[in-house]
Amino acid sequence: MKIIDAHSHLWKIQNGYNPNGSVRALKNGRSDFGGEIRQMMPPYMLDGENNAEMFLSNMDYACVSGAVVTQEVMDGNQDAYLLSVKEKYPDRFKICSLYDEGVPYSVDGFDGIKLCACKLKEQDLTKHFEVFKAAYDNGKFISVDLADGDLQVASLREIIQQLPELRIAIGHFGMVTTRGWTKQIELAKYKNVFVESGGITWLFNKEFYPYPSAVKAINEAADICGFDKLMWGSDYPRTMVEITYKMSFDFILKSKEISEEDKEKFLFKNAESFYRFDSLKEIKPIPHML
Repeated sequence: MKIIDAHSHLWKIQNGYNPNGSVRALKNGRSDFGGEIRQMMPPYMLDGENNAEMFLSNMDYACVSGAVVTQEVMDGNQDAYLLSVKEKYPDRFKICSLYDEGVPYSVDGFDGIKLCACKLKEQDLTKHFEVFKAAYDNGKFISVDLADGDLQVASLREIIQQLPELRIAIGHFGMVTTRGWTKQIELAKYKNVFVESGGITWLFNKEFYPYPSAVKAINEAADICGFDKLMWGSDYPRTMVEITYKMSFDFILKSKEISEEDKEKFLFKNAESFYRFDSLKEIKPIPHML
């Protein structure tokens, strides 16, 4: 089947921040994370650049046809680089501009807008209504990572009710390992709200592959909102510090707890419709040395 990754990251130069300070890429996949050295990327990303060509090589190897590139404030604004990626590879990527509180944001040339809502100083999302309205008025989607549990659910629900035709993708599978995560999943009962699983292998990393509890959580979410509202995401490249890109969805393909029909919805069909991919090609596997 074709596969779409609904949650990935790219950057030319990492130049962002976290609550403890600045985030800067170093060498060998490492970053200075507010004064602490973290393995931010796989060690084969030698020069600190997380570029589209490296990602496409991983996608082609794993037979992933398309990907949605979101953004994160810890990486810094990558608008200019992502526009160049979209121009170079228009059939493979959908891209998001970054909304950062108090900073101008863009819609021109982008497919969606990313909000790291959990990191906003003003946590009430109704106070950021103008960015949701701008996405709606310009035919864009919103990609949003909410604070843990139900802290921002009520304010996002209010926006959904005011803009019922706005496409919204809730990231990180509702922060599935935290208390109250199902409240975020319940928002997907609304017509144009979907949930993507970017980072689910990070959240269940202590359990590790093949992530039986993640599979259980996916089925639990499907019981709430239906498999028609769920999409797979890898959170590339950060989750690749422990696993290969293929492993980030292989546990779904091999699961006996999810039907083949639902696997196709989760890995491709839902994202194709939500993100409006219209010219993806199936990637054929290349035999490897094993």
